[in-house]
This record gives sequence, structure tokens and C-alpha cells, in this order.
Amino acid sequence: MAVLEQTTSQKAINLENKYGAHNYHPLPVVLNRGEGVYVWDVDGKRYYDFLSAYSAVNQGHCHPKIVKALKNQSEILALTSRAFYNDMLGKYEKFACEYFGFDKLLPMNSGAEAVETAIKLCRRWGYEKKGIVENKADIIVCKNNFHGRTTTIISFSNDPIARKNFGPFTDGFIKIEYDSIEALRSELESNKNVAGFLVEPIQGEAGVIVPSEGYLKRAKALCEEHNVLFIADEIQTGIARTGKLLAVHYEGVSPDILILGKALSGGAYPISAVFANDEIMEVIQPGTHGSTFGGNPIAAAVAIASLEVVRDENLSDNAYRLGEIFRREINTFIENSNLVLKIRGKGLLNAIVINDSEESETAWNICLKLIDNGLLAKPTHGNIIRFAPPLVINEEQLFECISIITNTLREFENLTL
Repeated sequence: MAVLEQTTSQKAINLENKYGAHNYHPLPVVLNRGEGVYVWDVDGKRYYDFLSAYSAVNQGHCHPKIVKALKNQSEILALTSRAFYNDMLGKYEKFACEYFGFDKLLPMNSGAEAVETAIKLCRRWGYEKKGIVENKADIIVCKNNFHGRTTTIISFSNDPIARKNFGPFTDGFIKIEYDSIEALRSELESNKNVAGFLVEPIQGEAGVIVPSEGYLKRAKALCEEHNVLFIADEIQTGIARTGKLLAVHYEGVSPDILILGKALSGGAYPISAVFANDEIMEVIQPGTHGSTFGGNPIAAAVAIASLEVVRDENLSDNAYRLGEIFRREINTFIENSNLVLKIRGKGLLNAIVINDSEESETAWNICLKLIDNGLLAKPTHGNIIRFAPPLVINEEQLFECISIITNTLREFENLTL
């Protein structure tokens, strides 16, 4: 089949089912174009995108500034590997470090790679700086976390689907309850081999679980008290998604290690990064870590453009303001609803909880109807629907989307358990 040959939705789905590994369960819509807050399917139907590629497309689909940076750099120099210097990486590292307030950046590609990098960095710091006995370092993580699906990362997941038949798993991780300062304090006081605490400021994949006010600030203080690194995984919550540049900024927290990905490229290219200050990052020396594509010239140019868009278009402020409107309007609907139990979130990262069991198909069926009505969203954990539009959405568009969502929910109002 010629690449440019027009295809139907069913043909595209059939091709993926036949030739692709079945590691995802997509909603049955086949997209072939995007612009701003909109995407179009192969039949030309337009949708509001309320998933934003899991917050990778915060700047909107195919933002012209990001596309221009991608195109221009790809025509000059795409890849050198780190065997040589290139003229873009240093510019990107300086720009991003000043942007987020750190001394050093370690460039990678995917979010999971960045998490793995942060784990290695934390452990090495634990041995060389804190003095933990070699191979005894522990990292505290939270239950119901989602940091990726590599073997090491699923070693500290409690998702049975992610773990089943993928063992044996990696040791060195302690799971505690999310949003429990007492659980964190107990581990820190009883275990002198803890090198780091890895946490999502909001647990996105778990259903947009927002911790209690003050949790992150108290957790950071405990980490400082016990000489433990506070590691913030802001791959999904960072870069303006929650109404602040970083979600930890709501509590004035500066992580010891910051993990970013997704919107670092505006969805145009695989880019991730780990940030830390000199005292931590200096434990990484030649040969200890690397990536052929990490820090390539295209990634550098795209990341600079992506971050400039966030700054110049005031996307944090837009996400904060419109997020307040979105939760207010959905809460008004919930007051008279038997279908929706609650909405939770910050900025434009939100989720509604459907009054049904996790094993039910209600949320899935609601998302199918949302497709019919021109809006794309996807369930998580069975009875939760996440709503995360591109941050370039305006107020008029948001109200149209609120109308689509509430009208769709009304169709299911009397069909719950």
C-alpha cells in the first residue's frame, strides 16, 4: 500500500491488529491530522482532543513554532551521537536549566528512560555522597504510582497487569501509601539506607489523585532532615499542565531531582530530561550513563521552541484559569447527578469518577459516546475519565466542550448501578 493512499478507519485498525503487538486498547477512532485543540479522523470528522497524548501536547497539535524548529534543524543536522559536541545541545541545556532553576541537565528520550536515569543518579549519589553501603540503597516510592513500564519501574508498581509474567523484579524499592506523611516518616526514621523518595505530585494514571495540601512540602522537609533526595516525576504534571510551571510549585517545593518528558517537546519528538544541581549531578561521569539519541540537535531545537511557547503564550496562567472554570461547571452538574461522584484535579489535568465499579464498562461507553459527540477522552482504572485538553484552548472552546461532556453524561444518568 502506498504511504499516501487514502485509508478507512477499519483498514487502519485492521492493519494495527494484524501487524502490531497488542499492547494497547485504543478507542476506535483513527486520526490523521491535528491542529491546536483539534484532531481529525480519516473521514474528516473533527474532535476536541481532551487527552493531549497524555499531556505531551500541552502546546497544541502541530504548533507552528515547534514544527518550524523541527523542520529547520532536521534539514541542517539531525544526529551526531554524544561522541562529538554539537552546536545545539549546550544552548538547550543552558536555556532549560535557567528556565527550571537547576545547574545541570541530563538529556534522554522517553519518560521511562528519564525515570531510569533518575534512579541511577539517586543510587550513585547515595553511595558516593551519602555513604550508603554499596548495593544496599533503597528508594521509597508510592503505591498506585505510574512511572513507566521498563522492568525496573514495574518492579515497584502494584498494577498486576503491568507485572504479571515479567519477573524476576529489581530489588531496592519500598512502597508506601501515597499522601501519607506518617508512612514516609516511619520509613525514613527506621531505614538509614534510603537514598531517595520518588513521587508524582499528582498521580495521573491512578486517576488524577491530588494529595492533601502541604503533603509535598512536608515530604520535602522530611527528605532534607534525613539527607534523602526528593525526586519529582513531573513527566505528566509538569510544563504548565496543572496551572503552574511545575505542580510542586503550588507548595514552593524545589526537587533535588526533577524528571520531565512529554510536553518538553510539545509532542513533536521524543525528548526527556533529568535535572539536578552540581552536587548531585557530578556523580555522573563518562561511561556511567548515556544514550545515542539523547541530546541530539533536533531534540535541542524542539525543546527550546516548546518551552518558549509555554512562556510566551502564558500557558500556565491559561491552564489555571480555565481549570477553575472547568471544575466549577462540572461540579454544578454533579450537584444533580447520580452518575458522577466527584471531579478532582488542578489546572487542566482533571478526572471525573463515575458511580460504577472499576469492572464496569460505563466509563468506556461514555467515552465512545463522547467520540460520537466530537470529543476524545479515555478511561483509566475502569470508572474514571481523565480530561486534559491542550493548554492553548480558549474559554469559548472550553465551554463548548463542557456542554459536550455534560450533555453526554446526561444520556447515561439513569443507566448506572
